[in-house]
Amino acid sequence: MSYQVLARKYRSATFEQLIGQEAIAATLVNAIRTGRVHHGYLFTGTRGVGKTSAARILAKALNCLSSDGPTATPCCACDACSLIAEGEDIDVVEIDAASNTGVDNIRELRNNTAFRPTRSRFKIYIIDEVHMLSTGAFNALLKTLEEPPEHVKFILATTELQKVPATIQSRCQRFDFRPIPQARIGEQLRRILDAEKVGAEDDVIRRVARLAAGSMRDALSLLDKVLSFSTGDLTSAALDELLPPALDEFSYALVAELAAGDAGAALRRLDDALSGGETLERTCELLLDHVRKLMLVRVCGADTDLLDVSEALRPRFVEQAAAYEPPVYVYMLTLLEDLRRAVRSSGSGRALAEAALVRLAMAAQFTDIRALLSGQVRVESAAESASASGRVLASAEKKNPADVRISGGGASAPVRSSEGAASASQVAVPQPARTPSPAPVANPPAGSGLTAGASGHVSDIIPRATTRPPAVNPGGSARRTPGPGAVPAAPPAAPPAAQEHWRDRVLKDDLVRETMARFEAHVSDIMLASETGAAGTVEPPPDPVSPTEEGAPLFDLSHDVEEQD
Repeated sequence: MSYQVLARKYRSATFEQLIGQEAIAATLVNAIRTGRVHHGYLFTGTRGVGKTSAARILAKALNCLSSDGPTATPCCACDACSLIAEGEDIDVVEIDAASNTGVDNIRELRNNTAFRPTRSRFKIYIIDEVHMLSTGAFNALLKTLEEPPEHVKFILATTELQKVPATIQSRCQRFDFRPIPQARIGEQLRRILDAEKVGAEDDVIRRVARLAAGSMRDALSLLDKVLSFSTGDLTSAALDELLPPALDEFSYALVAELAAGDAGAALRRLDDALSGGETLERTCELLLDHVRKLMLVRVCGADTDLLDVSEALRPRFVEQAAAYEPPVYVYMLTLLEDLRRAVRSSGSGRALAEAALVRLAMAAQFTDIRALLSGQVRVESAAESASASGRVLASAEKKNPADVRISGGGASAPVRSSEGAASASQVAVPQPARTPSPAPVANPPAGSGLTAGASGHVSDIIPRATTRPPAVNPGGSARRTPGPGAVPAAPPAAPPAAQEHWRDRVLKDDLVRETMARFEAHVSDIMLASETGAAGTVEPPPDPVSPTEEGAPLFDLSHDVEEQD
């Protein structure tokens, strides 16, 4: 006979054996005893908590051949109970919704509900992972699930309740299966080891139960692996070689280097781990588990039961946990979890990991915001920082008074010092050269076409719309000089190209508007003259001219055409 895994060999067979789901078991037992069995049940919860086992137990309770009717205590010995436990009974149909997702599968199921069971009382459909059904399949199931034949029962199981439509949920009795407590998992593991006649240390059972994370099936799978690895009794040393160790020396040393602020040593240790075959995701998981243990010790104390380590290892955690405050541990856990998710899909996972380690090496420099607000931590002002820089410079001058290099304005020059000279903090540091402000213009000459800005400087003077600045062709020669009334003052430096372009565009826009206004007025005169019969008396409008240069057209775009060509 082939080997049967522990998860199947020690699967719950009755409601009394349903571990960690006592409330659900009591509800189903009372429903059977009082004859209030619903036609549809929906079992939801995480993996390995007993959903499918509860569905089979309920099917055995309804179809047990050893009793005259449904019973809360099936015999588990008759043909019906035996075949249901194996998933092979003809009247209890188990459907994997992940493989039968289409509407045609549900239509076939719906047509088969019209036939009565072969030998049992009820025809029971157990649909596992029901959330995998398509929308059409759910819609095809609605009517049958709401009003099934009296001999049909539906038991739906899912790990993702949010994907099940509300119309399906409202037609079923919903039971939420909770994660199994760690203590209950440990008790079951001890009973199984006793039945298998295998000895094990308490630390081994405790660690396997913790790694199961509330899933009995995961715990039994881990125990099966450990039993295959060890030929004798299960010890912590043997478990460390197969499962994540209770105290990972890599994580312990890495956190110690981060607490010391030695980012370089932490990066070298990460490189050694990756070179030895560890993955970034696995490294993040080890660090997360270690930092979590340190946080538990720091928050709950050295004697907390939440720390699943032996008494021999507990002092090392207590000693290292004092390196950080609880808020820093919370930040570290958040950063490591974000890193673990990022390295899965990033092509630069190592760079992200190294950046995170450098950031964690600076965690000791963090300041609690409450201490900062209460005044326990003083923030250095800019003046104090400058004074501190001066003291450092003075110290450098004392060490080497012959040559002190002072930098300022982007350049540095040696400053020769002698005895009796002023201290380095009093040495005048050269400032960057500033462009001299242009001379103010109080009142521009009348008729010059210029207006003074708010500050009264030449740089703030903007030409009016009726004055055109000298146009410059690509060769650089001016086309036209300003009128005789213009102020010949020039700015100390050439204005930026963006400012030239902006002023030129404003001027052109004003001239376009003025020309269009004159054209519209001329058209209006023509229309008025045509109505009065004096069309020949209308004269064409004169070309706009500059008030400072008689006869020169004000709006001339010939140079723009040349530039476009």
